Amino acid sequence: MLRRRLRHTSSKSQHTERWLVSYADYMTIMFAFFVVMYAIAIDKEEKFQILSDSLEHVFDKSARQHSQVGDGVNGSGVLTDRVTPEQEVLYGESIQKKEQGPELLDGQSDTSNIKQKYLGKPLDSLLTKLQSALIDEIRDGEASLELNQDWLIIELSSGMLFSSGSSVAHSRAKQVVKIVKDIIDPVDNYIRVRGYTDNEVISNEIFRSNWELSVARSTSILVELEALGINSARMAIEGYGQYSPFGDNNTEKGRAENRKVVIALSKYGLPPKDSPSLEQKNIAVQTEPEVELPSDDNTIKIIRLPHGGIRITTRN
Repeated sequence: MLRRRLRHTSSKSQHTERWLVSYADYMTIMFAFFVVMYAIAIDKEEKFQILSDSLEHVFDKSARQHSQVGDGVNGSGVLTDRVTPEQEVLYGESIQKKEQGPELLDGQSDTSNIKQKYLGKPLDSLLTKLQSALIDEIRDGEASLELNQDWLIIELSSGMLFSSGSSVAHSRAKQVVKIVKDIIDPVDNYIRVRGYTDNEVISNEIFRSNWELSVARSTSILVELEALGINSARMAIEGYGQYSPFGDNNTEKGRAENRKVVIALSKYGLPPKDSPSLEQKNIAVQTEPEVELPSDDNTIKIIRLPHGGIRITTRN
């Protein structure tokens, strides 16, 4: 009987102080709340920085204590280390902390001579529309689409667009370009029209090299897009000749794959033109001078105001 009573009393004495954990969490939250309220009323940046450092120290210490309570004395929590500093995020981490790693760039294939980076329309939505519009050409192997991080590539076979050694577009080419135009016209993404050829030597009265042929073919497609209403400021021409092959120039299949024109849409777009604000318009109106109109009566002056009204006065 005595043993039963001892077991009963010992079971009651266990975990009698667990409420202190919840109470400590509550007090920590209340402390943080009032500190934040106090921080809002601080105007000086130096005091706010001191407060921020103090909060960071308090919560870091609290996280370490809770991790030890949850996993035991020797346990380790998830948030025991500080977050990576901003400088290390920007420049990477090196083995020697004193040395600064190379600056991380956005990419090697940015659109050239664009001073301001203005993102155009999402390329994935354009890809879906082009896949539906060019389904017959894609199935016949005359066109292909590719989407990477920076560009939406529309590859058009040169055999579908031009005759051998010519830069005059077929009627079939104009139909395909019209389909592409209907999809890319409403957006503001930059367009690069690129021409490619195989390594077969060309020399005639029109083109002296594959360089000129590739540029002439890309120009022909660009002019067609411009005639259909594409904004000329969005477009540019690139000619690669035989020096950026897609396939093996030693085989007929590879040479046919290298003869193509590519319409590439950039993820960046043409920035919208800044329209003058209402305040600027009012300033422009106010800067126009008042004009005195001729009058037969010298005692009366008729003045035309800048906004178009008329003021009649007898004052000088």
